[in-house]
Amino acid sequence: MSTTKPQRSPAEIEDIILRKIFHVTLTEPPTESDPRVVVYLEMTAAEILSEGKPLLLSRDLIERVLIDRLSSSNNFPSSEPPFPYLIGSYRRAHDESKKIQSMKDKKLRSEMEIVTRDAKRLAVSYCRIHLANPDLFGRLDDDDNKAKKRKKSVSPLLPLLFAEVGSGSLDMFGGGGSSSNVQCPHGFLDEFFKDAEDFDNLDLILKELYEDLRSSVINVSVLGDFQPPLRALKYLVGLPVGAKSLVSHEWWVPRGAYMNGRAMELTSILGPFFHISALPDNTLFKSQPDVGQQCFSGASERRPADLLSSFSTIKNFMNILYSGLHDVLMILLKSTDTRERVLQFLAEVINANASRGHIQVDPVSCASSGMFCNLSAVMLRLCEPFLDPHFTKRDKIDPKYAFSGQRLKLSDLTALHASSEEVSEWINKDNAANDAGNGSESRLLQSKEATSSSSNASLQNAKSTTKYTFICECFFMTARVLNLGLLKALSDFKHLSQDISRGEDNLATLKAMRDQAPSPQLELDITRMEKELELYSQEKLCHEAQLLRDGDFIQRALSFYRLVIVWLVGLVGGFKMPLPSTCPMEFSCMPEHFVEDAMELLIFASRIPKALDGVLLDDFMNFIIMFMASPEYVRNPYLRAKMVEVLNCWMPRSSGSSATSTLFEGHQLSLEYLVRNLLKLYVDIEFTGSHTQFYDKFNIRHNIAELLEYLWQVPSHRNAWRRIAKEEEKGVYLNFLNFLVNDSIFLLDESLNKILEIKKIEAEMSNTAEWEQRPAQERQDRTRLFHSQENIVRIDMKLANEDVTMLAFTSEEITAPFLLPEMVERVANMLNYFLLQLVGPQRKSLSLKDPEKYEFRPRQLLKQIVRIYVNLARGDSENIFPGAISSDGRSYNEQLFDAGADVLRRIGEDGRIIQEFMELGTKAKAAASEAMDAEAALGEIPEEFLDPIQYTLMRDPVILPSSKTTVDRAIIQRHLLSDNHDPFNRAHLTSDMLIPDIELKARIDEFVRSHQSKKRAGGEDGSSNKERIQTTSSDMLID
Repeated sequence: MSTTKPQRSPAEIEDIILRKIFHVTLTEPPTESDPRVVVYLEMTAAEILSEGKPLLLSRDLIERVLIDRLSSSNNFPSSEPPFPYLIGSYRRAHDESKKIQSMKDKKLRSEMEIVTRDAKRLAVSYCRIHLANPDLFGRLDDDDNKAKKRKKSVSPLLPLLFAEVGSGSLDMFGGGGSSSNVQCPHGFLDEFFKDAEDFDNLDLILKELYEDLRSSVINVSVLGDFQPPLRALKYLVGLPVGAKSLVSHEWWVPRGAYMNGRAMELTSILGPFFHISALPDNTLFKSQPDVGQQCFSGASERRPADLLSSFSTIKNFMNILYSGLHDVLMILLKSTDTRERVLQFLAEVINANASRGHIQVDPVSCASSGMFCNLSAVMLRLCEPFLDPHFTKRDKIDPKYAFSGQRLKLSDLTALHASSEEVSEWINKDNAANDAGNGSESRLLQSKEATSSSSNASLQNAKSTTKYTFICECFFMTARVLNLGLLKALSDFKHLSQDISRGEDNLATLKAMRDQAPSPQLELDITRMEKELELYSQEKLCHEAQLLRDGDFIQRALSFYRLVIVWLVGLVGGFKMPLPSTCPMEFSCMPEHFVEDAMELLIFASRIPKALDGVLLDDFMNFIIMFMASPEYVRNPYLRAKMVEVLNCWMPRSSGSSATSTLFEGHQLSLEYLVRNLLKLYVDIEFTGSHTQFYDKFNIRHNIAELLEYLWQVPSHRNAWRRIAKEEEKGVYLNFLNFLVNDSIFLLDESLNKILEIKKIEAEMSNTAEWEQRPAQERQDRTRLFHSQENIVRIDMKLANEDVTMLAFTSEEITAPFLLPEMVERVANMLNYFLLQLVGPQRKSLSLKDPEKYEFRPRQLLKQIVRIYVNLARGDSENIFPGAISSDGRSYNEQLFDAGADVLRRIGEDGRIIQEFMELGTKAKAAASEAMDAEAALGEIPEEFLDPIQYTLMRDPVILPSSKTTVDRAIIQRHLLSDNHDPFNRAHLTSDMLIPDIELKARIDEFVRSHQSKKRAGGEDGSSNKERIQTTSSDMLID
């Protein structure tokens, strides 16, 4: 007969559940029970019995029992430590709560649910207490104490946090999650952090967690296991108490007498997260795994698919990082309690790293390039809400913020046009006006502040109390971060590419030297150079992976700079020409790098396939046309030259895209102003103020020349060009023509001289016996010189070809400026000089084995020179060109025209061109004969009638207002085309300042008439005249 199982009372059931949850008992456990699991609290049981209570665990007793269990840990050395024990208790309470759901008695089930809920609450509460006060229930033996002193332990909450946010990582390079075997009880962390009233304990715990998260990503590269810490950071910041604790941490914005950009990156909580990158860092701060080694070692020998896979992996990881850091900052910025501290952190990081804008960056005092590129990506994402296509919120950007000094230090940066003194004066004047409008109380307050900070500079004393919008602050911070981050990294990439190119040239030179004269030292140099090139290549590919391969990154930056451009143009009244006669100070005082960075980014983006797809370029085009020839708005000529470099990249044949052709051929401002402004910049760039201006101008004019050659092919632009040449015949167009001729002469002359030097070294090296007898060092020096001269010739000859080509196609339709008195002899001298070099007696000395290698195309060059002769002869209605040709005493020889015609026939030039060229030669010969007769008739010319510069007879004498010297008008005007100073005392001088010497001109005219009359009357023989007076000095041929 079966026995009925006795029914348990609710108190007994509660006791059983609590014993299961907390692994404690008040009655002596069975001998077979595991003391490591269930702890018998004998002393607690005795106390309860003495109070006359039953030995049953209950809600009323459990906290007391739990305290005894935790406090008496030292009596149970084999039991669990406090934190694992409490976590286990919470987990068991959660499991018991699920079992309770099967109880049929609703009242009993409800009571037991309260029991388990209280049990979980107690477990969580004492977890907080224990973590905030680890020694309170500590059971630290001597070894533990020693370990604690040696090294601060990681918060035991960290593995649970990793488990909660998911430790699964995309790390494909060996890094593993640190919490793969730890499970966080369901709901534990939410309940742990939700009690805002216990902020003091939570704050201590959170600060320790933030320090642990920071430590976990120090020196971790993008291939490391950074994702669990990043997700944990985002989780904690998402908690109100977590956000408050983070921004109040002493390491949120570290302070100290020696705090700099690098120290802030290393010691701040967010710094190590922003340091995670694919970009290489200084050896002292190198991250692991090494991205260059793992992804790009031996890149030249790897399959393209492998490199693409590495690019894709790095890009994906970086975007995970960007998104995570953006989310963290966004959460903090949305709360008014934490926003101010975030802006403070960003401003401190920017200000501490201002020297990243220098050419040479100190890696010990400045944060890494990786940190600032990451910060650039995150700031661009923060800007997205106000980067809509029409920039509807741009009116919230106040230009005065740049000089307020409230957060960012921008007032010391180079301005677009204003000098530092002008910036300071304008700000002080504006502040004085603001002060006048404020009440006396406000003035008193500002006076006190000024007194307390009297050591500050005037700009800092003028700090405004204006409250700026977040959009305004974010705009200026992003512009500065991009300057110090993305744009600096792109500059590093460019320099790396140049270093690699130079290194490869040097390596080729070393190998050539080894082939001719092998030596152990050469082998060492070659090995060293190969290793350097391998490291450079890895660095370059790391930059490419993180920056250039991330199309979204580049497009976001372009969108931001479009806003910068549109906003700047708004400061001068919008997209319209001509510009106001006076540059507004708001524009004039803006940091120059705003525009420079926009242009640099456009140049880089134009060279990346598809990077400009979908980007609205019209605003950039308008800006460039408006300001590239406006030194009154953009002072720096190199910045205006950079605008031309952008346009050069956009030419359809350069960009490879037909989309950019509409910018040139269907754009209103372009059709009206582009050619005019390019010609003006061509002239302006002659004088940049730099000590390298002479050589800089050739590269800049190369870009302008390519653009002009392209625009000449566009009918609408050619018409504009012809119109400008007519309107500015004695203005900017004449100056343009003068510098074009000057450059052509210099470049071709330099190239031809260098060719002679190259041939001399080639002859030395071909004489093997004599060459090998020379010392090794001498052979190395001569070999280096040979390769250097080759490069110079190649570049100079290419530029000379461009200039001659432009002279050829423009002279076909525009001849009048070439034939002006101040220009015609200069052009004739240039053509004669080129003709002499190409068909004269010394032409054989310029023969090369491979002339194309040096861009030297003598046949094409001769054809173009002859076409310029013919074009000018066709437009010479007054027949002054032949006389100018024959008056050249340095290069003119009547036989050159016959020699040139012979060569032209051999190379297949058009017969009509040859015929006209020969006719011009005949006219020049006749003009030479006439000139000799005229000079013979004049006899001895009085000194006062001779020009003091060229010592030729003056035809139109003028007085220079400053030096009072009398010179010939045509000669001084030719001088003023290149130099607007009086050649005798360097005083400023322009053509309209010349004073006609009417009395002297009348005497000269009378002198000429009287001598010509005498000759006619006396039938004097010109051949008996004294030495002929030259009308052109050879030393004036090349400026």
